[in-house]
Amino acid sequence: MEERYDIVVIGGGVIGCSIARELSKYQVKILLLEKESDVTLGTSGKNSGVVHSGLYPKPGSLKARLNVEGNRLFPKFCEELDVPFRKIGTLVVAKNKDEVKELKRLKKIGDTNGVPGIEIISQHELKKMEPNIKGVASLYSPTGGITSPYTLTIALAENALLNGVKISLNNEVKGIRRENGRLLVKTEKGEFKTGWVINSAGLFADRIAQMVGISDYRIYPCRGEYHILDKRTMGLINRMVYPVPPKEGGGKGIHLTPTISGNILIGPSAAYIRDREDTKTTKRIMKRLFQEAKEFLPKLTENDFIHNYSGNRAKLIGPKVSGFSDFVIEESPKIPYFINLIGIESPGLTCAPAIAKMVVNIIKEKEGLRRNRDFNPKRHGIKRFSDLSLDEKERLIKENPNFGEIICRCEEVTRQEIISAIKNPLGVVTLSGIKYRTRAGMGRCQGGYCLPKIVGILEEFGISEREITLKGKGSSLFYGRMRE
Repeated sequence: MEERYDIVVIGGGVIGCSIARELSKYQVKILLLEKESDVTLGTSGKNSGVVHSGLYPKPGSLKARLNVEGNRLFPKFCEELDVPFRKIGTLVVAKNKDEVKELKRLKKIGDTNGVPGIEIISQHELKKMEPNIKGVASLYSPTGGITSPYTLTIALAENALLNGVKISLNNEVKGIRRENGRLLVKTEKGEFKTGWVINSAGLFADRIAQMVGISDYRIYPCRGEYHILDKRTMGLINRMVYPVPPKEGGGKGIHLTPTISGNILIGPSAAYIRDREDTKTTKRIMKRLFQEAKEFLPKLTENDFIHNYSGNRAKLIGPKVSGFSDFVIEESPKIPYFINLIGIESPGLTCAPAIAKMVVNIIKEKEGLRRNRDFNPKRHGIKRFSDLSLDEKERLIKENPNFGEIICRCEEVTRQEIISAIKNPLGVVTLSGIKYRTRAGMGRCQGGYCLPKIVGILEEFGISEREITLKGKGSSLFYGRMRE
């Protein structure tokens, strides 16, 4: 059957979920479509989690304006959604005197963009701030921050759902056409008639645009690989540490980033690829990440690594062109009521709350949107047992014995947290869904201890071993029994 909506949002990354949540502040019928089994399985779940201050985007660009505005909005954004956020500051470190000139250039960009509090500090001041970092000078920006990108994306989706947005997972868009003045979106699960379509499909945004005859854009997928360090390295750095940006290529350089969870990330690299979903890691890049990070952090050893991963970003310029392109955020001049968001790479996470407001304003210019007086901005996440005091832990265990059983030793995740993840509002029941909601399996043993226990809990909920998957269709964990 054909369903009708006022607005269809395509893409369940941080941008699509931010837009859906912002739209739910108004009296409109909204559908969010995501082709994967969860809302954070693309770029949004595989980046550094950095909330940029605005040192890099070209002054006067849309990217620069949204970066600074997004950074300003982020603390309240995360507070409402019960998502961790810390403003820890950013250091861009010069390795030699020649690179100090580049620090001055970046400071000028930051000042022009309206980034508050930035200053160039001496080698002595750098050593006081970061004793383990090697450099001759640094550009310090106090408004740089960190969050959990996958937690934020899930929180946005859950809050949008709470406020009336319908979210359809495992539902890939197959075609879009105009019919009787409205847009008809054809998917794997049916057809949806809508007044507006918002194309926030990330790595596939150009292909969604092509479905309505817009062939002006081409996405060039660029893979970034990362190392994850053991939590025992916590304290080696306290702020984000960036190199002076490379003169060639489309990245900010390999940097070191403390995470909300207490690990340190090294990366990302930047390599153009053909397959948009190729998220492998390579021995050559892993070696290079270590070597470049060690130039800044000599105490780093290979024994500090516990895992590696990669994420792909959507670039609008190809490998033969250096520099950065601006975001494309506009109602298509060719197709009315079709809004494109294309080339939303870094600092897209930072810009998410500002982008959502911009998209709503585009719609407001044509529609008389009325406020949803029942809108609830608050979302409450799964209670993190590991974050509690001993007294709080003792009280919880007395109230609910499931808090007294540790399922994941590395991350101190309890049985009750796993149960809460299985009962999540989006109905996601996969191993990656549980991992992104609890961090179970993200520690040093990478699930070696907790995986069998999580499988056992899933079976208690009536999910057979053949139904258990890593991230949905095509990723089964078990294929049968060796013996009965």
